[in-house]
Amino acid sequence: MNRSFWQPTLENELVLLRPLKSDDYDGLYQVASDPLLWEQHPSFDRYKPEVFKLFFEEALVSGNSFVVIDKKTHTIIGSSRYYDFDLENGLVKIGYSFLDRNYWGGNYNFAHKKLLLDYAFQFVDRVIFEIGETNFRSQKGTGKLGVEKGAHFMLDVKGEKFPYITYILTKEKWESQAGRRI
Repeated sequence: MNRSFWQPTLENELVLLRPLKSDDYDGLYQVASDPLLWEQHPSFDRYKPEVFKLFFEEALVSGNSFVVIDKKTHTIIGSSRYYDFDLENGLVKIGYSFLDRNYWGGNYNFAHKKLLLDYAFQFVDRVIFEIGETNFRSQKGTGKLGVEKGAHFMLDVKGEKFPYITYILTKEKWESQAGRRI
């Protein structure tokens, strides 16, 4: 499968996910420039322009990144990405996700993850999320998807090791809880 296969345009009644483009930088940085978005993340300084610029450039190069757009306001409210495809073993990872704080605690996280999961489960049997051990907000939000906690591991982030937790969602479990929201 080519790289663009993992970067479709997806939408539901709340959000539009479309491929990240270079001219999305300003809109996405407006969201990412909030230090509170990153306070529990190992890359806690991603709100800084020089740090976010590297993150953004990596996202563009990946060819698998999305902007999340609020369909009501037509504004960029975040980003997410597929990565580490292993089609032989039937899995893909979803991560590098963040949303504007104005969208926390509502349906928007679930809405954009549901789009990514529904698409991925057409082709794989498992989706993996890797979340920093101190990123309690992301753990809580991902927990609402019905994931199971997996292994703890150390991940190198900018030359420093941080503890992470793997969360796993199977296609079978996802389909058994389909339609519970959105």
